[in-house]
Amino acid sequence: MKRDDTEAAFDGLVASYLTLPGVTEGTGFGGNAGLRTGGKIFAMVVRGTLVVKLPRERVDALVDAGTAERFQPGTGRVMKEWAAVGGDHLGVWEGLVAEAFAFVGG
Repeated sequence: MKRDDTEAAFDGLVASYLTLPGVTEGTGFGGNAGLRTGGKIFAMVVRGTLVVKLPRERVDALVDAGTAERFQPGTGRVMKEWAAVGGDHLGVWEGLVAEAFAFVGG
């Protein structure tokens, strides 16, 4: 899937979440497009990949299933509560963003 397609998919999710109280659009880590609730990042797009904040156990399950990878922001550090999900799994993006919103905002 092309990067433009994944960014368009994320833009659709952004539009729906911006209607919710307390959700703002801004940057994730660095200059990546991101969604925040209560000032905390819960979803962003990094290099055409959806990155969501979820409980470590959920990230482990997604990695074990082959749906996601652990997010590495480029510093050589693996972030245990962040899952990176490529455009080849676009069908699960909406549900994962909902989980991330509930996890961070809940």
